Amino acid sequence: MNRKRRGLPTTTILVAVVVGVVAIILCCCILLFLNRYRSAMVLSARTSTAQAVSQVSNTVGSYLQGMEQAMSQVELAMGEEPDSRDRLLSSFLRFRPDVVAITSYSESGELLDCWSLGREPRESILQNLSFDPVRAQASDGPYMTAPHVESIFENYYPWVVTMTAPLEAGGGAAWVSLDLSFSSISSYINNVGIGQRGYCFLMDRDGTIVYHPQQRLLYAGLKSEDTSSLAALADGTYADDTVIYSLAGVAGDEWRVVGISYVDELVNQNVKAMLRLSVAMAAVILAASLLTSWLLSHLLGRPLRGLAAAMERFESDADHFAYRPVGGTREVRELSSSFGHMVVRIQQLMSTVREEEVNLRKTELKALQAQINPHFLYNTLDSIAWMCEQGRSADAVSMVHALARLFRISISRGHELIPIAREIEHAESYLQIQKYRYKNRFTYEFLVDPDCLDYYCNKITLQPIIENAITHGLELMVDEGHITVQICQDGGDILFRVRDNGVGMNQEQVDAILAQRPGDNAGIGIRNVDDRLKIYFGRGYGLHITSELDVGTCVEIRMPKVRGDEHAES
Repeated sequence: MNRKRRGLPTTTILVAVVVGVVAIILCCCILLFLNRYRSAMVLSARTSTAQAVSQVSNTVGSYLQGMEQAMSQVELAMGEEPDSRDRLLSSFLRFRPDVVAITSYSESGELLDCWSLGREPRESILQNLSFDPVRAQASDGPYMTAPHVESIFENYYPWVVTMTAPLEAGGGAAWVSLDLSFSSISSYINNVGIGQRGYCFLMDRDGTIVYHPQQRLLYAGLKSEDTSSLAALADGTYADDTVIYSLAGVAGDEWRVVGISYVDELVNQNVKAMLRLSVAMAAVILAASLLTSWLLSHLLGRPLRGLAAAMERFESDADHFAYRPVGGTREVRELSSSFGHMVVRIQQLMSTVREEEVNLRKTELKALQAQINPHFLYNTLDSIAWMCEQGRSADAVSMVHALARLFRISISRGHELIPIAREIEHAESYLQIQKYRYKNRFTYEFLVDPDCLDYYCNKITLQPIIENAITHGLELMVDEGHITVQICQDGGDILFRVRDNGVGMNQEQVDAILAQRPGDNAGIGIRNVDDRLKIYFGRGYGLHITSELDVGTCVEIRMPKVRGDEHAES
């Protein structure tokens, strides 16, 4: 039988090493290149994001500066007489259509006057989002609110930013507020895109969002911004593996512009395109190296494959193998010549060993047989002597005749295999002898498949097993014992089962019986039967013992179906 091949051929190893080294070098180069390329792309994306944020910051700063200038003009107008004030503010509103309303408030926060182009405030204002008396009183100077909805007009709700300033000479007014439309700035911020998903938003120095292009998603809880972490960062650009953050303060105000862009769309897309190109080039290089290494290994490996094939043929059929040397390089020719000399020497040794194995096997069988016969003869003669001492001459004569039948069957003209029918006769004669000795303290029965009687088995197979069943299983019993000998077929095998209802054994005792070697004080018969079966038929045959204390023991003997004495000289 051929052994399974192990290891890889030299040609495969050569190809694998060359391609592997090339692949490793290519991978390292591609990774190094892509890392440098990605770093450059991230730097470019950071610069682009910073530029967009800077533009937004400048625009918002100009917007806030315009509000401060407008507030200065409003404060000057509020110091005039009422008629002059009204004319100045009306002119101002026409000149600055982005100003939604100008309002003045008393010390208690009550709305005093409102100037707007063609609009009057409601009679009852439930909530004025443009003016907070508490904050106004707490502020030392002008302050600006976050963008909000103008709420003092009927059916008009523009998005405004309110700047409130205290008045020293306001004709009874303590504060004046300027509501400036935020729509132009919000539209500008909404249209600022940094990639497909990037955006900008406004927050104050504390991290409170002033304006966000996705305000509705924030209110609905579908989106969130980690403004607390951003507020702790200084102005500048920051990047991690996924997001680029850029922060810039608005000149002269507490607002900051935050720009957010995503690395995957600004960087990874370009990196992926470059990766595909690199992989395509690497595949071409690998294919070229694979073809080159395969051609080289084919030229060098063909003689080695021929030598390996010759060794495999010799392994499968060494007796009829005729070796023809193979060519190739000098080393291969020398190896081929050495293998040819080895083949001749091994074939000579195999012939010698085969003859020695046959002689050794015959010697082992005769030695095992010789161990059984004296052992059995000693026990039987001991029983006959015991009967003679008891004056049971007739029983002794019967036992002598039974003993003669036993030895006539045991001799069997020198054959090791005898018909199963003769082996059953041999075992029954032995049981008759033992019934005389033990004064009928046990019974026995044979359950034999008639189809098994013509098959052959090793002689003196059942008798040692029955002897041990009587001696170690039934002899110590108080009640009557019983032995059952069963012979049946099991596929291509014959099974002998010897059961007794004796005292039984534990597993340690069973193992001890099967482990005892010839020359031990007990178990010689059982061990020799097992050894004979294994020597004669192979390791797959022999004895198997199962036993349970106070229940009994079963010895199962397995041997193949044999017709005639076909194994006697094998």
